[in-house]
Amino acid sequence: MLPQEKVQRLIDRHLKLENELASGEVDKKKYAEISKEYSNLNDIIKYAKEYLSYEKDIEDLNNIINDKNSDAEMKNFATGELENLKNNFLINEKKIKLFLLPKDIADSKNAIIEIRAGTGGLEASLFASDLYKMYEKVSQKKKWVIEIISISKSDAGGLKEVIALIKGKNIYSSLKYESGVHRVQRVPDTETQGRVHTSAATVAVLPEAEDLDIKLDDKDLRIDVFRSSGPGGQSVNTTDSAVRITHIPTGIVVSQQDEKSQIRNKEKGLKILKSRIYDYERKKIDQERSKDRKSKIGTGDRSERIRTYNFPQGRVTDHRINITLHKLEEFMQGEIFDEMIENLSLQAQQEELSRMN
Repeated sequence: MLPQEKVQRLIDRHLKLENELASGEVDKKKYAEISKEYSNLNDIIKYAKEYLSYEKDIEDLNNIINDKNSDAEMKNFATGELENLKNNFLINEKKIKLFLLPKDIADSKNAIIEIRAGTGGLEASLFASDLYKMYEKVSQKKKWVIEIISISKSDAGGLKEVIALIKGKNIYSSLKYESGVHRVQRVPDTETQGRVHTSAATVAVLPEAEDLDIKLDDKDLRIDVFRSSGPGGQSVNTTDSAVRITHIPTGIVVSQQDEKSQIRNKEKGLKILKSRIYDYERKKIDQERSKDRKSKIGTGDRSERIRTYNFPQGRVTDHRINITLHKLEEFMQGEIFDEMIENLSLQAQQEELSRMN
């Protein structure tokens, strides 16, 4: 059982915020913060009150059942209510536990998604392109805004690499479980004998770092400029507009050459660099906190094979939660993407809950 004082603190906090909002003495900036917290607590307060009144309600119903003066109809009603109360108690307890789980402060942020062709040559680049189109369709359906930061195309019309910023509400929480190796099994267009080939692409999802999250010191940066190169290595620019930025303390390197302007390439490069440093620092903290903890979900390990897309059998399988959806085409169109994400989120919550117990 949850400690009653922990649940009572939720109710006390809700009442305190309610009084502050009603006082009319809160400045605009603080009012927005308090309103948000109050709104979040509103979602759980009903269940918290029911949870705390459980023992008293049980006692009242048992008194009715055991009272010699109660008629049969009243006793039957109390017996039914007693059963409902016990069931609701377990449901309420789980809801409160989920609410009390540590919040990932990055969940509400926009996300930078990086997709790279892996093993499999040209077919891998085509699959990387298919993955990007899938995330594009998901974004369209959810009315997210997707902006390409950097793109490198292959000879076959696929993508060697694409980096994009996805903006909207709670983007990182929706996409953070996509990081890892995505494997595809299908017959390439160039295959004359109908053999199934296996290729792969890697996906990395990073929370977009804001200026408040990461402060870059000029002395920690080495910035090199060079000429942009196109397919085959030929120069596509007569000026040194491409930029390579190295963050000396972490060794993280970002190259950017999509824009004709060196200034724009530097701006885009710094945006990516900040997010990679922010992600690096978050992972370092997580590892220190959880040296004895191993989770199947949310590790963000880009070398971990997380999902297989099998086209001949029309199925997509997520290996972390052992779930297979036999609707691959719909999945690639962004139709049932939420179903996979909800299952991944639920499994991650269950893992956190098991550590609370």
